[in-house]
Amino acid sequence: MAGPVQYKSTRGGESVSCFEAIMGGIAPDGGLYVPTRFPNIGKPLTDLAGCSYIQLARQIIGAFFPDFSSRDLEQSLRSAYDQKFGHPDIAPLVKKGQYFFLELFHGPTLAFKDMALSLLPHLLKKASLALGNQKKIVILTATSGDTGKAALEGFADVQGTEIIVFYPKKGVSRIQERQMITQEGRNTHVVGIEGNFDDAQRGVKEIFADRQFQKRLDDAGCMFSSANSINIGRLVPQVVYYVYSYLTLLKRGEIRPGQAVNFSVPTGNFGNILAAYYAQKIGLPVGKLICASNINHVLYDFFTTGIYDRNRNLVATSSPSMDILVSSNLERLLYDVCGKDPQLVGKFQDALQSSGRYEISDRMRSGFKDFYGGYATETDTASAIGYAFHNLDYLMDTHTGVGFDVYRKYVRQTGDDTKTVIVSTASPFKFPDKVIEAIGGNSSTGDQMELVYRLEEVSGQKVPQNIGNLDQLPVRHDRVCAASQMKELVWDILKPDKETR
Repeated sequence: MAGPVQYKSTRGGESVSCFEAIMGGIAPDGGLYVPTRFPNIGKPLTDLAGCSYIQLARQIIGAFFPDFSSRDLEQSLRSAYDQKFGHPDIAPLVKKGQYFFLELFHGPTLAFKDMALSLLPHLLKKASLALGNQKKIVILTATSGDTGKAALEGFADVQGTEIIVFYPKKGVSRIQERQMITQEGRNTHVVGIEGNFDDAQRGVKEIFADRQFQKRLDDAGCMFSSANSINIGRLVPQVVYYVYSYLTLLKRGEIRPGQAVNFSVPTGNFGNILAAYYAQKIGLPVGKLICASNINHVLYDFFTTGIYDRNRNLVATSSPSMDILVSSNLERLLYDVCGKDPQLVGKFQDALQSSGRYEISDRMRSGFKDFYGGYATETDTASAIGYAFHNLDYLMDTHTGVGFDVYRKYVRQTGDDTKTVIVSTASPFKFPDKVIEAIGGNSSTGDQMELVYRLEEVSGQKVPQNIGNLDQLPVRHDRVCAASQMKELVWDILKPDKETR
């Protein structure tokens, strides 16, 4: 009989409990925690078809995280997926024409990050109690736009925590920025950096890897954890909505039991599509995982050539949450397809750090047979949004537009008519200027808040409440720093002699 699921670093070391993996966020050697084995979810999929979202989450997350008691997990799930989600299904599957859209934007920040970050604070707090931790937990996170607000929302005023979010000052939408800088909470800190997301992400990783700095914080009664998808406590909850969408198709009679389904996922840091891969590993019948990139198509190039190369200019696009050249979660997939060889994974990551590129073998590339890489230009994305609005009566954001365009290209290229779920990752009202332009409206005048209401007029859809009042909220965070100053700023926020905020 297999032992309980534990977690190991992609770069080696001893196994740890899920409590330790969630608390640590990133492994001491800089690697990412992965399960020592993929669990059995305990029931046939057909038996789960009648489950609510919370019931399904309890089954799946409980299998991955066996150290949590049923009671603790139930409490955490009910606290996470409550009235702050604006749809009773939590993650509704919407059919338009022959297309299926999995809407992951009904949470408090109107983006898919809410699906996991509403739960992570509860898991982290219970893991901390179980381990007898007495230190203040410092959530240190880099964001390309949506993770930051979702993490801030989840951790605001959670006792025993501080959260520090770094974002590229000129690399997020105006609404994304305003959602963050107006965030309430005595323990919340938001910092714009003079650089791009990769600079912010690299800075956070360097702080995590600095043993001397960690010792300094330890002496000050603090410890680091992460709310990025490098934290396994954030990644595993994302597995749930892929299974939920499949069961919804099954329940509606759209597919037969055991019939494979494709997923088209707009992808930047690779966590969201990796969760679909993990769903496949626990038994979900998956055909193709369509990895949809924007014109920063480092992942498309990787799946096409086997070469990962970040040595290129990062282009600011209408889908800013995907403007990423270093996709952190790809390390977890590499570990799985290279035979779980931590030395080889370490070699790839060292090469990426030193030269900005690495190349995998043909044998490893064969492990990607279920992945398809594609990308959408800015023109392609706008065209996809316009087509969906005018032909399907469906309004989508720019990231979903990328996923929709790449899926349609995939069908034209392959002729594959497998039922496909297109993952819709954000509300169109978070990117009103680009969406208005795509559906034929005028966005040339007015700031983004005015454009939100113009999009309401043009589309006939109501502005979500969480965005509608943003222009009335006071700015609470105005720090800006160079990427090289991130560590110094973290210490300034956390140092024991700072004044009580």
